[in-house]
Amino acid sequence: MTTGLHPGEAPQDPRPTENQPLPRQEAGRWSSHDENRTRSSVITARAAASFDPVSRSVATARSFVRDTLQGWGFADIVDDAVVLTSELVTNAVVHAGTSADVLCLRAEDGVRIEVADRYPEREIPLQGSHINMGSPDREGGRGLQLCAAMASRWGVEYTSTHKQVWFQLDLPDRPVGTRSAGPSLPADLLPLADGRVRVAVVQIDRSGAIGAWNEDAEELFGYAPDHVIGKPLTDLAAWPHTPGTSTGVAEALQLSRWEGSYGIRGANGRVTPVYASHLRVRDTAGDPSTVCLLVRDHERAVLQTPARVPTGDSSGEGQATDPFEVFIGSPAPDDLDGLLQRTVERARDMLDGDSAFLLLATDDETELEVRASTGLPSARQRFARVPVEAGPGRYGSARMPAVHDDLTAVPGAVPLLNGTGMRSVVTVPLKVEGRLTGSLGVAAEAQGRYSNEEALRLQFAADRIALAVESARLGELERLRRGSLSFLVEASDLLAGTLDRDQTLALMAQMTIPTLATWCAVYTIADQASEPYLSYVLHEDEDLIDGLKALLSKIRPPEPIPTPGARVWTAPAEAAHQAALRTSMRSLGLGEPATVSSGIGTTLATASAVGGETVVLPLVARNRVIGMLTLGKPTDEHFRQEILELAEDLSRRAALALDNARLYSERMAISQSLQRSLLPPELPDIDGVEVEVIYRAAGEGNEVGGDFYDIFPIRDGAYGFAIGDVCGTGPEAAAVTGLARHALRLLAREGYAGPAVLERLNSAIIDEGARSRFLTLLYGELWPQEDGSAVLKVVCAGHPLPLRLRQDGTVEPAAEPQALLGVMEDLELYEQTVTLDPGDVLLCVTDGVTERREGTRMLGDDGLTDVLTTCTGLTAGAVAARVMRAVERFASDAPSDDMAILAMRVPGLQQD
Repeated sequence: MTTGLHPGEAPQDPRPTENQPLPRQEAGRWSSHDENRTRSSVITARAAASFDPVSRSVATARSFVRDTLQGWGFADIVDDAVVLTSELVTNAVVHAGTSADVLCLRAEDGVRIEVADRYPEREIPLQGSHINMGSPDREGGRGLQLCAAMASRWGVEYTSTHKQVWFQLDLPDRPVGTRSAGPSLPADLLPLADGRVRVAVVQIDRSGAIGAWNEDAEELFGYAPDHVIGKPLTDLAAWPHTPGTSTGVAEALQLSRWEGSYGIRGANGRVTPVYASHLRVRDTAGDPSTVCLLVRDHERAVLQTPARVPTGDSSGEGQATDPFEVFIGSPAPDDLDGLLQRTVERARDMLDGDSAFLLLATDDETELEVRASTGLPSARQRFARVPVEAGPGRYGSARMPAVHDDLTAVPGAVPLLNGTGMRSVVTVPLKVEGRLTGSLGVAAEAQGRYSNEEALRLQFAADRIALAVESARLGELERLRRGSLSFLVEASDLLAGTLDRDQTLALMAQMTIPTLATWCAVYTIADQASEPYLSYVLHEDEDLIDGLKALLSKIRPPEPIPTPGARVWTAPAEAAHQAALRTSMRSLGLGEPATVSSGIGTTLATASAVGGETVVLPLVARNRVIGMLTLGKPTDEHFRQEILELAEDLSRRAALALDNARLYSERMAISQSLQRSLLPPELPDIDGVEVEVIYRAAGEGNEVGGDFYDIFPIRDGAYGFAIGDVCGTGPEAAAVTGLARHALRLLAREGYAGPAVLERLNSAIIDEGARSRFLTLLYGELWPQEDGSAVLKVVCAGHPLPLRLRQDGTVEPAAEPQALLGVMEDLELYEQTVTLDPGDVLLCVTDGVTERREGTRMLGDDGLTDVLTTCTGLTAGAVAARVMRAVERFASDAPSDDMAILAMRVPGLQQD
């Protein structure tokens, strides 16, 4: 891949000047002249890259586009750009089989990305003709459909040398640098704070390290300044990684302004939810840094920038302004959390309550999901679910306003308030066009605080805000789905890139942490009769992995139920709670002492880590449950429905990848076992002759090679040896290899001479019919002599000729070529007698050695002879090793064919 980046420079057209472009197609229209790329926009930067026509280039192209756009500050459109680029580059490098050129152009209002391939031989639509972009169910051809659905503008260009598809994504229409202020309010309408508001001031330098840490930061998180200054903020920040709804901590620190929620790990190991406001500044020397203001999450109103109040004619006297509407204002269209939080805080203040909460309805309107609260443990309640119909009657449904004077008289009427000490509550529905979209409630610790009058006031406020809430919710859902699509594209690519079972398990867990969950465990099932086995455990805090693994090992695994979807599993949280309770009692001397204890700190940390909601998703592949993916949250946290749906999509892809890895491992094990069965288990010791064999199988080990060798005793003082090569690889070649090796031993021990052995083997191969394969074979018989020499009788049936190395360094063929086996029925073979004198070497190889290539060069018989001439005086083992080393160094690429080397040397009587 080649890339180039030129900030602030006008882009140069990458097409050859001599090639005039054919008419350009833009979003289904044709124009006869070449338009400017961005019309009135000014190009401020460009980045270009070229990708080879191999499948891994698709992932590399996605990374290139993602890195480029994030570097330009275009995080809002990164996910859409990655998805579109992935489809277009796939069409080029996979379906068209050509290299792809990707060009990114930055403008003030967005970005344009061009993907060009070198496959112009396609039908060019005529002007005004209907353009068929194909079926969405096809494996390829979805690129143009996605462009039409997601891009602001797109088009296609053809030239005589290449085809180019381009698309443009505009930045959201969002005011930059605007300022606003809330209205003047009486003191009794201001937000309530539980006590002193501590604002932690943390300054982060350009490398991401902490440079300043004030007293409030020390009080909030427990770290003294000298313990944290110089450390990266990433060591302390527990950053949310929900796809499509947030950026990473490194990206947030690079933005000029940023507001949002995350967590800080304190000195006690617990995560404190905080609301932060980041401001990017620079000193007089020009060195940039980021100033972070942090408060506890439930005190976010202290830092949160108020939204602009819509301008209008409000100067008329006697015109009352609803304080609820003024305080809420007009929030940014994508600030759902801010809108909800301001709503509950204002509702609490408006009715002088002690707490307030807002829930959003699921798509089927059967459950309500807690999204914001004040005066309640928001960190615990966030994303918890309660039924819409909590009980019989009018007051048990969230679809109608309800006032409860005393919750102790009707326990469970408002499940969210159980155990909170709240006695009276008023709840009203949020509806859009008659459809339930949520519920807003205000509660107080005293009984009888609310009447129908307060319910009407709250309902009026809910009606005013319902449409804005629904619009922001739909916008968040759309961003989440687009981010999920990008996440699944990259996850599928990673899972498809390996066939190793252990690596697949690791990828499954690493992709879910921390994007989908805080911790993850993968159970695998070997077969239907086996129990689930805990195969992999991962937690976002590495220090908790061992404790989590020990806890899960002690509880019974979840049942392997094939029902799709996530189901809640309470066993880990219950076991963690019991373990923490026992440890605490032992520390107080109230329980039985433990012989082995991990310490109260570890146990309590583990209990906190798995104390939230835990869900199990089945891993189903080929109609069989092969495992389970378990996802968990820390204490009292819950999963969002959108995250569970994304996890379900991921589990389906992961299950197929895991099953493919299992099948591949089984196939490779079978192939390796079969390959070992086709080779002799060990070499015999031959008095007076040194023997050495080197065998190298090509490929990844999942194909059985066609090369084989054998050395075996025939009778007293006589030994047979063979080296051969069956055409092709795989089961068919393995069948011929097994037939040849076992037939040679059987026929030789029956007393047949070499030619007769090969002629009968040739008949047996031809009798295999369509399954037969031709075979090159060098077969010989060896007789060591008392004078230190050795006599050989050799038949070379179509095989590379054996080479004889004499003591004086001369090399000569030791046999003549004859017809190969498995082609003709009637063969007339003959054997040749060779005498090896003391110090002589006989080298036999398969064609994988002589046909070793580097470009147009080939080692050949002459190259092998040159290597052998340098082996005078070496042992048989040294000769074989030098030949193999020369073959491997001849080319930089891995060998593409199996190789077998058989070296025999007669040392002579003087070495006995």
